Amino acid sequence: MGIGAMVGAGIFALLGEASAIAGSAVYISFIVGGIVALSSAYSLGKLGATFPSSGGIIEYLSQSYGIGFFTGTMSIMLYFSAIVSLSLIAKAFSNYAVTFLPSGASPLWRPVFSAGIIVLFVVINLEGARDVAVLERLTVGLKFVVLCCLSVAGILVMNPDLLAPSHYPASSHILYSLAVTFFAFEGFRVITNTAEDMPDPSTTLPKAMMASVIFVMLLYVAISFSVFGNLPVDKVIEARDFALAQAALPVFGHVGFTVVTITALIATASAINANLYAVTNVTYQLAKEGELPQVFGVPIAHSREGLVISGILVIVLSLLFDLTEIAEIGAITVLFVHAITHIGHLKIITRTGASFFLVLIATILCLAAMVLALVYVTGKSSQVGLILLGFLCIAGITEFFLQKIYKREVKPRIPG
Repeated sequence: MGIGAMVGAGIFALLGEASAIAGSAVYISFIVGGIVALSSAYSLGKLGATFPSSGGIIEYLSQSYGIGFFTGTMSIMLYFSAIVSLSLIAKAFSNYAVTFLPSGASPLWRPVFSAGIIVLFVVINLEGARDVAVLERLTVGLKFVVLCCLSVAGILVMNPDLLAPSHYPASSHILYSLAVTFFAFEGFRVITNTAEDMPDPSTTLPKAMMASVIFVMLLYVAISFSVFGNLPVDKVIEARDFALAQAALPVFGHVGFTVVTITALIATASAINANLYAVTNVTYQLAKEGELPQVFGVPIAHSREGLVISGILVIVLSLLFDLTEIAEIGAITVLFVHAITHIGHLKIITRTGASFFLVLIATILCLAAMVLALVYVTGKSSQVGLILLGFLCIAGITEFFLQKIYKREVKPRIPG
């Protein structure tokens, strides 16, 4: 599920955006982003092994900081960023889907596809975690076969001159692209939300976290070589919405273009599936702790009503807003919440048995990546600071509203 969440909209929709910043040196950015994700995965894996919970990061924040306004605000920010990310993925799915329609087709098909894919996976997730996991194995296997074939074939026929360092931009631009490339790894955290469904989370969860990040990092680097070894950077940027499919043209022709486009649909659908499952567990944990209305935790079919509510929110956002800039804000927010989680981990590190040095490195890397992302994003838009502030205010006001005005009773926590 972690691989399914990572290899989704990120690599298919954001590779072109990353190339606009880092050029043909995108593979370096993927390596750096992978290192940041790997350090974070180590810390989260140790926390998950000690405190296995469907709430994932929500549980770890509560263990470190206790249940209160701060933890609740951070938790709601994480939930909001997950909803925004899901909305972006739904829009990416619709953008690929309309390419199969005849020219001149009604623009109304885009919202139909984006809403339809969310409804489909809400229904599937209502059948329970086992069906979700089975579907993930099938979709992950299929898209990895296609992506591995594209990578190997592309590397075999690539032009090394296109990857020469002389074509690289300034080193600062390669680091700035981390604002985009880290988002392609961001999905690994969904593994923490599956802990309660694992037979042996103390062993399985850390291994799954580390292995999935390493595997995906190697795949992203191979894909970068395949794409930029066969297409000039300007061609990748020109086809930024379907860069992988465009890269298949010189290797496999139009058949390859079609196959990769279909794979993109499968990959984005798979990411929606995995992230919906994770969001459902997060909302359940928040409702259980009094930080979301109790309706989010009410059972329905083999899931909880938080799944249906989240699905509705995703559909509304995907229909009403252009989420590109907001998705960048979501990525920055996730890095911030990760850093806060790692700082909290340092407070309780004797309980997890983790390496203080490695968790400290995870904290520093997440903060550094967040600052780089902020510098890049604020350079593009003067509104980003206001959006970030507004995002934080909404989370804080929501937490205050739920705990103070609704007089929600926060349940005491038993130390893990």
